[in-house]
Amino acid sequence: MKDKAGIPSNTLAHGDQRLLEVAMALAGDPKILFLDEPTAGMSPVETDRIAQIIKGLTETIAVVLVEHDMDVVMSISDEITVLNQGSVIAEGPPREIQNNDLVKEAYLGHA
Repeated sequence: MKDKAGIPSNTLAHGDQRLLEVAMALAGDPKILFLDEPTAGMSPVETDRIAQIIKGLTETIAVVLVEHDMDVVMSISDEITVLNQGSVIAEGPPREIQNNDLVKEAYLGHA
């Protein structure tokens, strides 16, 4: 974001605004970063960019991510907790979640 340091935040592209939000959260040197729908409204290129940044963050801090873009979730998560109607229906690594019959039934309508 150094190349955008002099630009008012309200004039940044949507993806850059979201990236700025993450940067601001990191400025406090957190041990855990909570992100709620960080890729919402982003183009595929922007989504990929922020997903890779988030994945890189996990080397130094814990990241708790709430996200509905399953491609993002599956590509950057080490562990996933799936909720349905407010209850946990599955927990585990991405491959296990992808093959979970309860998850398939809840989100795809079939097992």
